[in-house]
Amino acid sequence: MTRPACCAGGVGDAGPPVRWSASSGSPLEPEIGFSRAVRVGAHVAVAGTAPIGPDGGTVGHGDVGAQLRRCLEVSIEALAVVGALPEDVIRTRIMLTDITRWREAAAVHGEFFAWIRPVTTFVEVSGFIDPDWLVETEVDAAVGEDAGP
Repeated sequence: MTRPACCAGGVGDAGPPVRWSASSGSPLEPEIGFSRAVRVGAHVAVAGTAPIGPDGGTVGHGDVGAQLRRCLEVSIEALAVVGALPEDVIRTRIMLTDITRWREAAAVHGEFFAWIRPVTTFVEVSGFIDPDWLVETEVDAAVGEDAGP
């Protein structure tokens, strides 16, 4: 078995990789020293994900729903790189700069996860790296032992 570029470790070519990583291409990843997602065995963690578009700019200025949608799209893309699916998601964390807007975020979260129903936390934070960001997410997943990218 040839390991994808995202993989590191493992025992010989036949063993499962110890660690898989995914990048979203964010310029902050190498600067800060983090991966968008990391999978070790069946466990996947997706880093704090902001509403950054493919052009590097903020998506959905002033729109909590649009920003959350972008965060979740980026997270789901990262999950796919390490062999996880949306239905593997077991926890989401939704961080908002204005908790009174939680229902806007909840509606979009439901579009993605109403049938999966992961454990979810909404929390208010004082701010993010970019003051235009209204929301940021974290996602955790658990993948079946035999699954992989």
